[in-house]
Amino acid sequence: MTRGINIKKLEDELWESADLLRAESKLTSNQYCMPVLGLIFLRYAYSRFKLVEAEILKSRPMRNGKPLPVEASDFAEKSALYLPREAQYAYLVNLPANIPSQNLQSVDGNGMNSLGEVVNNAMRLVEMQSEQLKGVLPKDYTIFSDGLLAELLRIFNNNALDEVGGDVIGRIYEYFLSKFAPFVASDDGVFFTPKPLVKMIVNILEPKAGTLLDPACGSGGMFVQTGDFVNAAGMVANNTMTFYGQEKVEYNAQLCLMNMAVHGLTGVIKSGDEANTFYHDAHNLDGCCDYVMANPPFNVDKVKAEAASAAGRLPFGLPGVNKAKEVGNANYLWISYFYSYLNERGRAGFVMASSATDSQGKDKAIREQLIKTGHVDVIISVANNFFYTKSLPCSLWFFDKGKPEARKEKVLFIDSRNYYTQVDRTLYEWSDWQLKNLNAIVWLYRDEVEKYQKLLKEYHEALADDRSFAEIEAALSKTVQRKRAEAKEAIETAERRKKKSVREKCGAEIEALNERLTVAKEAVWLYEKFGEGEYRDILGLCKIEERSAIFEKGCSLTPGAYVGVAPMADDGVNFAERMAEIHRALLRLQAQSNGLMDTISENMKELGS
Repeated sequence: MTRGINIKKLEDELWESADLLRAESKLTSNQYCMPVLGLIFLRYAYSRFKLVEAEILKSRPMRNGKPLPVEASDFAEKSALYLPREAQYAYLVNLPANIPSQNLQSVDGNGMNSLGEVVNNAMRLVEMQSEQLKGVLPKDYTIFSDGLLAELLRIFNNNALDEVGGDVIGRIYEYFLSKFAPFVASDDGVFFTPKPLVKMIVNILEPKAGTLLDPACGSGGMFVQTGDFVNAAGMVANNTMTFYGQEKVEYNAQLCLMNMAVHGLTGVIKSGDEANTFYHDAHNLDGCCDYVMANPPFNVDKVKAEAASAAGRLPFGLPGVNKAKEVGNANYLWISYFYSYLNERGRAGFVMASSATDSQGKDKAIREQLIKTGHVDVIISVANNFFYTKSLPCSLWFFDKGKPEARKEKVLFIDSRNYYTQVDRTLYEWSDWQLKNLNAIVWLYRDEVEKYQKLLKEYHEALADDRSFAEIEAALSKTVQRKRAEAKEAIETAERRKKKSVREKCGAEIEALNERLTVAKEAVWLYEKFGEGEYRDILGLCKIEERSAIFEKGCSLTPGAYVGVAPMADDGVNFAERMAEIHRALLRLQAQSNGLMDTISENMKELGS
């Protein structure tokens, strides 16, 4: 929790600093946006470069007592972007103020006399390392004065970014996307899918090799997370996966290519009118994909029905069409595309508006046909507040055309709306352990008990304790309480000059204990429900339902319709007695209110009103 709150604070501080400079620069948001995102991209690339460089140097051959210099090919093997010295963030941020005195030359051999020219050159050097980045990175930094650009470089060189890690720089990159979105995009700025939702989709689909399409790819989060998943499994994503993306907004496609490049991934991304998925299969992939992942824009209207129909990929027909010959809600166009793109054993996972699980009319007819295929696999309800820019609930849908016969008649429903970590008042997420717990339910549904048991072992290793999870949680709870009391006493009795250091030391110890306690609680949450690895329907959480029962419920795919509501914990309070107390208190408050009104009325009379 503390980590999340600190990161949110850091995001806000960085944005405020950068936006203040924008106001001073007199530039519009459209002018300012891409250069700023380019600097964050470069900072992100440098953070990953340093991380991978350290890995390479661990096993690097030595010559004359020193490791051999790293080369671009070393980074390609690690699916990371190589950065020449003049493109490294540390080089740029440490340049002296007087650029002309440095006699610097660009890649073309021309002299450089401003910091803007040096940063433009750095972007060109990066583009030379990646074929797919050519012409993508911003190179208009001469619109800034040297002083303002140096200050921007300094803002994103914040030491806190190194302390919390490169992954968080990626989150800050996404945060800036969301902040710039209203000024630069035509789709209300829905650039990206929250990382926990992307992780859940990837974890359930388990991509290993083949063709992956995201026909609404935004800034490329599905590709990046898939790359991480495949690489973590001991393979090289660029060798086993082929990435294809469509993105109508060209600006977003540039962001996608930047995001992929910083993670060392290559792919084919098409943008503009030819990449409008409603009217074009830009890569001719209908029926060819091993995996489809997407977070399409929800509830799009005014899609031209005839053009959409002519573009195909609608195995269940068009959704409802109005008098203007337009599709009034395109959710089921997207759902049909995701299904149609799959090959005979393909899997799809996507984010969808919650309303789509139970919508009526032509939507219901399409949903009925989908259910009849036996390829609907898992549906997960997600709480509000997972998105940066919008507060809305959503669902995760999963199709599996290679579903074994034993599961053809079954669908797993998970209602996770009450299961999340609250980052702050307006933002929720799943922690890594919560993601694993939800994923574990899917493993048990698929009879993959060994994966579940491996997770139990992972919990024990993380807790460094072989006792039962309940015993570990109880012991840690007592330890935290004791430590809090000890910390209070230590701070109160410490010398004045030492109070701050004592408070920080005690705080760090308690935070570390609380992190372990959180892990223990998640382990208890999982083990109490499924023990050593036996799937059970859990009231209010999960249910495996037969297709026949789904048809009986009018083909609803809303998890809450099947999992039910978890029983409320008995707090020991007598309901009738408590209601009587509340009623008596309400009567007292009404009497007090009436008395006050009488007093006010008398005072008004005395004033001559």
